[in-house]
Amino acid sequence: MLLRNRLTSLLSLPSPSPKAKPPPLLTLPFRTPRSFSTRNYSNSTRKPDVSASASRAAKQPISDAARFLRTVLFVPPGVEPEEVTDDMILPGSNIVIGPYAGHAQIKEVEFVKSSSRAKDCPRDNKPEFAILGRSNVGKSSLINALVRKKEVALTSKRPGKTQLINHFLVNKSWYMVDLPGYGFAKASDAARMDWSSFTKGYFLNRETLVSVLLLIDASVPPQKIDLDCANWLGRNNIPMTFVFTKCDKMKASKGKRPDENIRDFQELIRENYQQHPPWIMTSSVTGLGRDELLLHMSQLRNYWDQ
Repeated sequence: MLLRNRLTSLLSLPSPSPKAKPPPLLTLPFRTPRSFSTRNYSNSTRKPDVSASASRAAKQPISDAARFLRTVLFVPPGVEPEEVTDDMILPGSNIVIGPYAGHAQIKEVEFVKSSSRAKDCPRDNKPEFAILGRSNVGKSSLINALVRKKEVALTSKRPGKTQLINHFLVNKSWYMVDLPGYGFAKASDAARMDWSSFTKGYFLNRETLVSVLLLIDASVPPQKIDLDCANWLGRNNIPMTFVFTKCDKMKASKGKRPDENIRDFQELIRENYQQHPPWIMTSSVTGLGRDELLLHMSQLRNYWDQ
């Protein structure tokens, strides 16, 4: 009851109607562990008994509380909904921390390469997180805040500066990938046309992609282009986390507060998702959500890399 009250009061999410049709889209909040993936399957010495696990899960009745938690919270592998306590939920998010969460500090980061095509990206099988968002969402600022170094990612007053797939190696063990922003990029017509093809090619063919961090500007009302991007990722079973940026912004004279815009965005997302993807509030100015986001990334990465 405490968990339900906390989440409901935060976003004022209405309870799903029992007569409503099931949402048409699903989301994969985390990637299958690398040892179970198709490309390594023949070399794996341990074959998971997926059918047996699914059979056991099907026989176990799901309580109303567990169903609610699975709908609203991101419950990671290794945690049962019934086990979730209030202190397991990261502040300013719907993310539950589980046993795969581990070392989250960034000690070193180095630029590796820029690629104009997905097939030219690094091929050393290190896990990676793709950072995506509208051209003025504060993507470069968030990357710089995460690594706590200025100008790791180029911050520009001109939206759309990033037009390549940029790989940054973190702690010599995983990649942070800065992708071109969409929406307001001041690029040539040819470059804008290429954006869709080479970025989608990256998402669909990148086996080392653990998750997409989809940045959403919380200082403005929900944007159709962001919802379209989220729905495309969902339709293609690409794991994502909504990272709400600019949560330090004050309410405009006629606008809404960031938490109100986030609530509106969540309500629209609920129309298409049976289970809500993970989300977190951040600010590159105040540092809000930085450590929590890195901890969330660590549990996704460690689960994938087992």
